[in-house]
Amino acid sequence: MELKWLKDFVALNEHGSFSKAAEARFVTQPAFSRRIRSLENWLGVALVDRDKHPTSLTASGLAFVEEAKRMINDTYRVRKRLQGQETQKSLVFFAQHSPAVSFFPHWIRTLEPLVGNTLVKLSTGNLHDLTESFMAGMGDFLLSFSSAGDMGQLSRNDTTCIQVGTDRLVPVSALTPEGTPVFSVNGRTPLKLLAYPDDSYLGGLVKELCLNKLPPDFQYTIVCENALAEGLKAMALQGYGVAWLPCGLIQNELAQGQLTVLHEDFHTVDLRILLYRFRHTVKPEVDMFWQYLLELYNLSYTEQFPPLRSVF
Repeated sequence: MELKWLKDFVALNEHGSFSKAAEARFVTQPAFSRRIRSLENWLGVALVDRDKHPTSLTASGLAFVEEAKRMINDTYRVRKRLQGQETQKSLVFFAQHSPAVSFFPHWIRTLEPLVGNTLVKLSTGNLHDLTESFMAGMGDFLLSFSSAGDMGQLSRNDTTCIQVGTDRLVPVSALTPEGTPVFSVNGRTPLKLLAYPDDSYLGGLVKELCLNKLPPDFQYTIVCENALAEGLKAMALQGYGVAWLPCGLIQNELAQGQLTVLHEDFHTVDLRILLYRFRHTVKPEVDMFWQYLLELYNLSYTEQFPPLRSVF
């Protein structure tokens, strides 16, 4: 059982259709349908009558609606009670893997005078799961990439964000002992590519803004797929292929001549690093930290990025 399945089911009851409920829950309709099916499998009963249009619930489904709401409320009530027992102040961050490694450590270190003795908690993962956890109120901040080619991660009036950094996805190759790239565009053999999965955030960006813009006759073959940029970086350092990596993740390797940026025929992707929070919180340390950031980046609330539409 997963809490999100219950929330999906309540959303389906409220919106009356799989497509509208999926949009409200920031997931694709196929993924939403699978989660409703998972809930039915766990309960052992059918909750939705799929032979009727528009979507309607079975008798068991109708009976389960209030139970699902109660289970959700009970879960959050227990969490709130347990959090009330915590005595140490904390700042809870969710962050994509790449900025969590390449940006967050140095950034939070420079902000140490603002953090003081407050406990900093960092959870990493893929953007979809992090966004869902953040929106469920399980953390204080969400740190994520955003590009000019997407509309951001959230579309809620109760969230706000500021830009705290920049990065760029660039294609890189290892170097030979003579100092030349192991891989280059020679037109004779397909380029070996180290890729992110297409359904990952960085994978979608690379495919749409880089691979799709290569010349029609350009040939490449994917030899390794990994959702983690750190994993692709390790493979690139071994000379296994070309990878699009965030510059912040490979600064040392570029400076030491272990990797080089390929420029011919290849596009790059400019990235913003955004920090989201809910506009209202019960934790004074969150409000204080946010106000420090606004002063640090010389921003007012009117200058922050508006709520943005989901990319999922």
